[in-house]
Amino acid sequence: MSDVSFERQSNTSNCRFFVNLTSALDKPASVNFSTIAGTASSNVDFVPQSGVLTFAAGQKQLYIDIPITGDSLRKNDQAFFIELTNPENCTLADTKNKITIINDGIYLPTDTSGYTTPIAYSGYNLVWSDEFNGSSLNTQDWNYETGGSGWGNHELENYTSRLQNVFVSSGNLVIEARKEDYNGNEYTSARINTMSKKEFKFGRIDIRAKLPVGKGLWPALWMLGSDISQAGWPACGETDIMELIGTYPNRVVGSFHWQKQDGSVGSVSNFKELSSEDFSHQFHVFSLVWKQDSLVILVDDQPYSVASSQTVINGNYPFNASSFFIFNVAVGGDWPGPPNNTTAFPQRMFVDYVRVFQ
Repeated sequence: MSDVSFERQSNTSNCRFFVNLTSALDKPASVNFSTIAGTASSNVDFVPQSGVLTFAAGQKQLYIDIPITGDSLRKNDQAFFIELTNPENCTLADTKNKITIINDGIYLPTDTSGYTTPIAYSGYNLVWSDEFNGSSLNTQDWNYETGGSGWGNHELENYTSRLQNVFVSSGNLVIEARKEDYNGNEYTSARINTMSKKEFKFGRIDIRAKLPVGKGLWPALWMLGSDISQAGWPACGETDIMELIGTYPNRVVGSFHWQKQDGSVGSVSNFKELSSEDFSHQFHVFSLVWKQDSLVILVDDQPYSVASSQTVINGNYPFNASSFFIFNVAVGGDWPGPPNNTTAFPQRMFVDYVRVFQ
């Protein structure tokens, strides 16, 4: 026998557990089996099984089908055990093995309390929004960015398009960072963008989100200039509507980056801190009010980071051209540093909506 992992389905389905003889015998052999609860509970997570396996002469393999109860809730993995006893005409190399239930369902409700903003503003029209009310990410509007190259910041994660890392549930986009070995990286997460699909110039942008916190985490809601393929970075301009470094869970940073005349990076940046709790407890709204020659970043309608053509005077001012969105949760990198043993995983960023008014 050997340990088994089983990906739980939304409907009850069988986990097949194989029992093998190392060699065929010229006479029958038998062994008793029974399931034993662990973090997975009998008659809740699985239907308990017991009985006798009888190998006919010459037979080397039998199996036990164990019904795993259907559940689409994403939660921690669970485990139970199969125990073998009373061998007849054989000996047991293993007497107890573990079955791990992988709970990667895409149903993940969360507390929706927190700040919210209206669906309409005087003098503006809503030109685009994603309320994330469907059952999957709308790939007519969003692209997946994938890979584990470090992304220019020595990040540690591998961004994937898997449902383990990015999915839509209960009216929210969920980006989940995990500690797991994947294609040479020790962590996974997701990064999505609207490049070439939804690009905007000027207006008010509202993004309602609840953020992950912890050492080494780096969630971000940001924009890059649409001409990045031609101009490169930072000449295209970067607008960081929200960045959080997990070491400072009650602080978000709003920034603007561009290219100076000598080719170096110019930056205007400021931060906003909550007086109580942190950004993982409730939803907050991260906004950008963007006009010709000026930009203002807000948290819960409180402005705190400002740039304009009067302050960006060294180099070309790139913020009067269109930009696209990027949403991601980085793990590690030059700014936050790596996680440590205080960082719990998985970590999730929930995005309730993104709205663009012009």
